[in-house]
Amino acid sequence: MPRQQKPDLRVGMAGYAFMGAAHSHAWRNAHRFFDLPLTPELTAIAGRNQSAVEHAAEKMGWASTETDWRALIERDDIDLIDICTPGNTHAEIAIAALKAGKHVLCEKPLANSVAEAQEMTAVAAEAANNGVFAMCGYSYRRTPALALMKSMIDDGKLGTIRHVRAQYLQDWLSDENAPLTWRMDKSKSGSGALGDIGAHSIDAAQFVTGQHITGVSALMETFTTQRPTGGDFVGLGGTGTVDENTEMGPVTVDDAVIFSARFDGGPIGVFEATRAALGRKNAMRLEVNGSAGSLAFDFEDMNFLQFYDGRDEAGVRGFHRIMVTEPEHPYVGNWWPTGHGLGYEHGFTHQVVDLVTALGNKTQPTPSFAEALGVQRVLAAVEESATNNSHWTTINQEDTP
Repeated sequence: MPRQQKPDLRVGMAGYAFMGAAHSHAWRNAHRFFDLPLTPELTAIAGRNQSAVEHAAEKMGWASTETDWRALIERDDIDLIDICTPGNTHAEIAIAALKAGKHVLCEKPLANSVAEAQEMTAVAAEAANNGVFAMCGYSYRRTPALALMKSMIDDGKLGTIRHVRAQYLQDWLSDENAPLTWRMDKSKSGSGALGDIGAHSIDAAQFVTGQHITGVSALMETFTTQRPTGGDFVGLGGTGTVDENTEMGPVTVDDAVIFSARFDGGPIGVFEATRAALGRKNAMRLEVNGSAGSLAFDFEDMNFLQFYDGRDEAGVRGFHRIMVTEPEHPYVGNWWPTGHGLGYEHGFTHQVVDLVTALGNKTQPTPSFAEALGVQRVLAAVEESATNNSHWTTINQEDTP
């Protein structure tokens, strides 16, 4: 018998670079591996450079193009706006889309300031009352091993949580001649390693523990204050051309950040984020220690979770590796046979799965803009503390779910 036709979810995406490619892959594939209530349709993609956006559309499977994100919102054949643009544009696009009755998926961090994030959250709450929903794209939540970590903590495997230890280490800005991009311009990106990758660690820590960060003490550092404005771009970075005629531009964001934190349930935490840790490519690490056990995760070994069970007999205690590829593990049952691991792109596919499922059920997807606002408040407090000689800075999370 032919499969029953599912209603379409017609997607318009703003942006087509790194995140645009990851999101496109997810929109194309989610319904082919998971049974979704709606079928995503790659309706239109927008970017300012007409030839570049047309090339992206052909390469990534989008049906049409626009050179202004406003045109996406004005179109009657689009139900959801996916925002994959720099942070300084998130608020304007998301607010306009929600007011026009379009669902929104917005990349992280939610905005470049708490004020913008608060406005976005207020508009999203009003839209939700009318059945229009918004979600922020903290995709690491959808890594099966991290999702399993949360489940085990929720089940009490660690007892009382005492410590949270989070690192996000990359090295693509170790070369001082790597070219200047929008990610190094505070007016566009909001911050550097802090918002780009540290935000993921903050969200993941709060997600798996179910607790909020209430105060921080921080240091931030910029190791390379000027970079070439041109050069060969490869991935996130590249190699700049440097000679006596090279034009240089200022770096206005942090290269690295470290901060201590306290959570509302009692644990203390230590966080580190850097894009200048030579040899570390995407070491997004999270360890949680409790009174009864510990769990540890490293994205560079993303299909495994380390578990120490303090209730084991003394002579056999030790960390053991859980290979998170069993059908019983989060998301995994829809993919490959046991032992055939997943990759970076699958987190974005799972993100689409959870979003589309929530939309089909007419329920709020997570993380909501309100949850993302909670992360934004931590980012702001870290910057405030670092600016004020690491002064302890409290965070008001009263209206964060």
